[in-house]
Amino acid sequence: MLMAACVSSAAPTAAPGSSGGPGGATSPSPGRSGSTACDTGTFAGWPVPGQVTTSGVVPVLASSEKLVGQSRLLFALVDDKNRPIADETLEVEIGFFDLCADPATATEVVTPAFAWGIVGQRAFYIATPALGQPGPWGAAVSVRDPATGVTTVAKLQFTVSEGGFGPRVGDAAPSVKTLTLADVGGDVRRISTDPTPDAAFYGTSLDAALAAKEPFLIAFATPGFCKSAQCGPTLDVVKAVVKSAPIRVVAVEPYELVYQDGRLQPIVRDDAYVPVEAATVYGIPTEPWLFVVSADGTIAASFEAVVGEQELADAISAVTR
Repeated sequence: MLMAACVSSAAPTAAPGSSGGPGGATSPSPGRSGSTACDTGTFAGWPVPGQVTTSGVVPVLASSEKLVGQSRLLFALVDDKNRPIADETLEVEIGFFDLCADPATATEVVTPAFAWGIVGQRAFYIATPALGQPGPWGAAVSVRDPATGVTTVAKLQFTVSEGGFGPRVGDAAPSVKTLTLADVGGDVRRISTDPTPDAAFYGTSLDAALAAKEPFLIAFATPGFCKSAQCGPTLDVVKAVVKSAPIRVVAVEPYELVYQDGRLQPIVRDDAYVPVEAATVYGIPTEPWLFVVSADGTIAASFEAVVGEQELADAISAVTR
């Protein structure tokens, strides 16, 4: 079942004080040998899970999956009053630390890509670090404001897992029947909660797209009932990108819906929306979620919640060129 949306701006509890940039750190604690520090998540110079040590800006790790390997992570920034910071002029670096192995030395320092969630209102920083093994990891987020020259640093801890909720990049895309315009008499209002839907996105079932053995994009999104408020903006990115990077799009409303009183309504069971079969099979924990599928039926790219236009265009180009 779909879980709570991943792009909430609610920040972890902030703890005072911070030192060092993304690649620097404090004194080391015992390594990965069954030590108490690893077992409890307590590491010198690092806050406990659920807290952020910061000198100002508070980073929020918004990704629902933090996986071993090249893991695509979304970070948002908020101020001390939990208000989103949306400023593309900020200079951001993130250092990643395998805390059990060495909490004092970053495995890598990356400059994340900036992407608007909602233009002018909500912004995200996308990093794809190599997370070598499961367990506790740390992120040291350095934010420099070029207008003032002030740099703030924040540290947070998160847990890396071996497996996620559904298929990963390189896995076979599951074949599932999804609703199309043919199932609703060609009336797109009966199949999409998008206020400005592209009817072409609802012309092919997911299983038929796989059978065609051509690249395509799956877009799980429900603008009408999206917990994250990100479905509409993400679908707008998809619409813009496919104009210049053409690919078949299979749009899927992730919840069971019924057309009543001139509009789609969600089916509610046990005080929760009921996911459609495809959402369950693909294991998406939130919406929106995009998958780019190659002609051989494997997942070529996976994007949770937010995607930049260039990031999506590059992923489409990789499977269509």
